[in-house]
Amino acid sequence: MTHRAGATSRVWLLLAACIPVLTACHQADEVVVYTSVDDVFARPIAERFERETGVIVRLVPDTEETKSTGLVNRLIAEKARPQADVFWSGDPVRAVILKTKGISAVYRSPAAAGLRAEFSDPDGHWTGFSARARVLVYNTTLVAAEQTPTSLLQLTETRFCGRACLANPLFGTTSMHAAALFAALGDEAARAFFEAFARNGGRVVSSNGEVRRRVASGDCSVGVTDTDDATVARREGKPLGMVYPDATGMGTLIVPNCAVLIAGAPHPAAARRFIDYLLRPETEQRLAESDAAQMPLRPGVPIPADVVPIERLTPLSVDYGTLGAKLEELSQGYLKTWVERMVAGGPPAT
Repeated sequence: MTHRAGATSRVWLLLAACIPVLTACHQADEVVVYTSVDDVFARPIAERFERETGVIVRLVPDTEETKSTGLVNRLIAEKARPQADVFWSGDPVRAVILKTKGISAVYRSPAAAGLRAEFSDPDGHWTGFSARARVLVYNTTLVAAEQTPTSLLQLTETRFCGRACLANPLFGTTSMHAAALFAALGDEAARAFFEAFARNGGRVVSSNGEVRRRVASGDCSVGVTDTDDATVARREGKPLGMVYPDATGMGTLIVPNCAVLIAGAPHPAAARRFIDYLLRPETEQRLAESDAAQMPLRPGVPIPADVVPIERLTPLSVDYGTLGAKLEELSQGYLKTWVERMVAGGPPAT
């Protein structure tokens, strides 16, 4: 009996010793990715990564209405006990906010070779790839060729009275665009634009996708959205024209994706591997070929005919690193009150 008991004890001890190893192996075979990129575009990339590497991707998307903001708040709340390994951001402003709050970690991926440095954090906290642009869209059945808008500032003109729309500037790429306008134009001129937009009967809608739908249906004549939303409508045959605004003026805002390694990530090795995969030329090509229609940020990547190369655009000159602080200031101050007034339907400030 004693011999059998001793043998049984040794077996249990061996099994107990193996459990941490097995658990560690299981944890190393997955990566938790929070993403503000539309699920329809992000999931195929994640699934291809799974097939090629065997690493399971736990993809956590954001909602369309609170795009980026919801996940950033979640990452901030989880700072003491991180649940995510990677934040795949649809814009760099949220990546900047995570950096300033000590939530991101430095990672200089070898796969970033060839990407344009001006679209990444110089300190290595986030790496930019595959970009969208902020564009003007117009209904081609309602807006004559000679009336096609070429500047964002034209949305305040009387010809578009009550017929222009943009997404809520407290969320998503519209919030980044608002911060960029304040940085490029200065506070006084940027506030003047938003007040003129309000006085001209401009509308605030729930999302960039809603801008696309309103303009394509004719409910609005013009709007501001992202290239992916505009391209989806155009490929569906909707009567939607698209303009890269202010090509001869302040320029078009370029919005790169950003790969962010979370500090204290539960699965750091798998996280780095996933980031390396995102930054490959092949991923940029797939995002260009999808309905996301994104522009590669490295030269030589094949793209469809309806995707405009970034080299042909006049980018709005902005310091992405400063936009995070500006956005937080605006979201708690002027833009917050402006949106409240717009939603309430009250008169604009004088």
